[in-house]
Amino acid sequence: MSNILENDGHLKWKTLSSEYLSHATWFTVRKDVCERNDGKIIDDYYVFEFPEWATAFALTEEGKILITKQYRQALGEVCIELPGGCVDADDASYEDGIRRELLEETGYEFDEIKPLGKISANPSTNTNLMHMFLATGGRKTKGQSLDANEEIDVYEISFDELMQLIDDNKIMQSMHLSTIYYALRSLGKLTYNK
Repeated sequence: MSNILENDGHLKWKTLSSEYLSHATWFTVRKDVCERNDGKIIDDYYVFEFPEWATAFALTEEGKILITKQYRQALGEVCIELPGGCVDADDASYEDGIRRELLEETGYEFDEIKPLGKISANPSTNTNLMHMFLATGGRKTKGQSLDANEEIDVYEISFDELMQLIDDNKIMQSMHLSTIYYALRSLGKLTYNK
């Protein structure tokens, strides 16, 4: 296992030039020209720049899991997800960002927020990371405060209901499934044989 974590310098590329094709909050795209270590030039490599994201496996004081449903235009489907969203420039930390997102989307505040790590939606094209959290001790303190384009339904479900949704392939958001995995491992709900 240790060899896989070492000696990766020979795989890194050098960026020779970058040109922005679009510079908008939700569609910042650049075209890079890169050089591999063996001298091969990679022309027209397109990179999407997004803000950092945060999501949480959120548990209420009663041990229920908060799940959201909202329409996703790119797929044309209503998706079952975890609460979360973009970390704003005025958020002091990723934890502050997820606390704000949880309160805005669900109206719940949480006693504890534990970081679970970070993952990438697509490291070949996307610059940002998804920061994963486990939120516990949640209680509803206010109504939702959604963005103008958001319509989000919030549900409290049991662990058995969550596992049924996963078994039935009803959660399509891969980064949220990753967050669920890390949260269940952190909670001791998943084990494996060494």
